[in-house]
Amino acid sequence: MSSFGSLLTSIDSPDDLRKLPRSQLPALAAELRDLLVESVSRTGGHLSSNLGTVELTIALHYVFQTPHDRLVWDVGHQTYTHKILTGRKARMATLRQRGGLSGFPQRAESPFDAFGTAHSSTSISAALGMALASRLRGEQRHTVAVIGDGAMTAGMAFEALNNAGVSNSNLLVVLNDNDMSISPPVGALNRYLARLLCGQFYAAAKQAGKQVLKSAPPLFELARRLEESAVGMVKPVTLFEKFGFDYVGPIDGHDVDALIDVLEQIKQLEGPRLLHVVTRKGQGYKLAEADPVAYHGPERFDPAVGVQRAASVAPPTFSQVFGRWLCDMAEADSRLVAITPAMREGSGMVEFEQRFPQRFFDVGIAEQHAVTFAAGLACEGLKPVVAMYSTFLQRAYDQLIHDVALQNLPVVFALDRAGIVGADGPTHAGAYDIAFLRCIPNIALACPADENECRQLLSTAFAQSGPVAVRYPRGVGAGVVIQPGLEPLPMGRGDIRRQGKAVAILAFGTLLYPAMQAAQALDATVVNMRWVKPLDVQLLREVAAQHDALVTVEEGCIQGGAGSAVVEALQAMGQPGSMLPVLQLGLRDEFIEHGNAAELLALQGLDAAGIESSVRRWRGALV
Repeated sequence: MSSFGSLLTSIDSPDDLRKLPRSQLPALAAELRDLLVESVSRTGGHLSSNLGTVELTIALHYVFQTPHDRLVWDVGHQTYTHKILTGRKARMATLRQRGGLSGFPQRAESPFDAFGTAHSSTSISAALGMALASRLRGEQRHTVAVIGDGAMTAGMAFEALNNAGVSNSNLLVVLNDNDMSISPPVGALNRYLARLLCGQFYAAAKQAGKQVLKSAPPLFELARRLEESAVGMVKPVTLFEKFGFDYVGPIDGHDVDALIDVLEQIKQLEGPRLLHVVTRKGQGYKLAEADPVAYHGPERFDPAVGVQRAASVAPPTFSQVFGRWLCDMAEADSRLVAITPAMREGSGMVEFEQRFPQRFFDVGIAEQHAVTFAAGLACEGLKPVVAMYSTFLQRAYDQLIHDVALQNLPVVFALDRAGIVGADGPTHAGAYDIAFLRCIPNIALACPADENECRQLLSTAFAQSGPVAVRYPRGVGAGVVIQPGLEPLPMGRGDIRRQGKAVAILAFGTLLYPAMQAAQALDATVVNMRWVKPLDVQLLREVAAQHDALVTVEEGCIQGGAGSAVVEALQAMGQPGSMLPVLQLGLRDEFIEHGNAAELLALQGLDAAGIESSVRRWRGALV
């Protein structure tokens, strides 16, 4: 890591920041951007969002007495500047590495991280709780929630606005409007915010704003002074005022001097307030400005060259396998429609949107709506495929049960990022989908072992008349040849991949391949189970009758997982199956921190060496 800029060298806390004259803050912002590009290019991480919030972060810490005043970030993928300014700049080289800084706010990491997060649209709710707690305890403090326009599309944000607007709380919501979440934002709110920035809006609002602001002379004078440097500061009747908020904005989020002036004035007001700030993702780094999606969460790259597209000869990721299957199945069946909650790129759906725009629905960051929307489509004879990360399906659990499963509707759930995800840490790990899906009536759950099985099991899922989930991990698989057709695999059937002796390893998903390596040393049988539900009970009965012990292996939580399903099935069989010893290997009962995915898997004992070692310790001389 190169030396810090001259201004950054002197800053170890926001107290140091506040000692700088305002005239030096633009230079500080430039130093911060240099450090952000250098750091992320070496560690990977979120870049566009962080470059876009440099001045806003400076202004917030300059005006508010953090950590006494609470600063709550939404999602938190824009908090690298916040981390640098709050005593963590020397650790930026460890970002997202095991034992290093988290890529998101984390309460255990710093007192300046008021609320841990990484899922969207939680900031207003959490900040409102903090603001009201301060009032109940008789404490004088400010509470600020920073939320993006993409996160503002989620229902939870509006639930919080609805509550906060009648709370009379000392709450400031900063709406960071950068016209970008991960994928470009969609929906009526985005169009509404865009209209706020058009010329006609200012022409009409300027006169109305003058009349209202005259009742608050300091704000009126401030608006007059900022008219040239800021995007504008007016107070029309807005959606947010209908929620009970005092609305100020929109203003230029890259003018640090203007931001400080506005925040100082807003700080004097009482009750819920909303400041609308306009920023640009990737600001200050031309490559990120030109393609903020590519620089949303890049892996390591050369800052002088930029992010390089993967070579066409590289093996496809599971996301790409899904995207190709989706297009092929859409060609074959006109009933297929695809839905994603703002995960077009991450879920591999860009080509589908281009080829089938009328059958593609990006509903924004709204997982609950996505699932019930799919249920409505299914009721009318269509075949919805809902693509989202495993961790985000947790947010739509009620809709999954009540709106899809209870009505037994034919919805396919393509669950990306199942299992360990690596650098994004516990907030993004897909550790629980097996456990929370298999307990729901009517839902089937498949765990493909490799890329080809993923394609085949998606076809199997699509052919069913009820809901089916197919879970697969992040990144590439075993590198098997992918068959081009759409032939399904049998529903609820596994197969034996290796015949051994005393011990049989029942593998669910991609851990089949390390299980095969371990089995070579153990001379164990290996079964590719494929399905957690319906479980292949007939195959299980046969394997149980031929072996002295069973080992289940899954990249999901042990409690309530696939291994538990096997134990339950054995007990239901009665003697002798119910007495067969079973070792359940999976993710332990702990949140798995960020780090290299392969290393984390090994630490959980789920690589080939770990599986072999666990079985030997368990069975001793019998293997």
